[in-house]
Amino acid sequence: MARVELDQAAPDFVLADHQGRQVSLSDYSGKKHVLLVFNRTFA
Repeated sequence: MARVELDQAAPDFVLADHQGRQVSLSDYSGKKHVLLVFNRTFA
């Protein structure tokens, strides 16, 4: 995956939310702020 530079739009991607529904970055197009949280579990 190519690196995103400053002042460049992030590429669209799709992830599953906590209920298993597909959510894409483009779903939030036009919103002022988008917060992404990537939780990791450590065993």
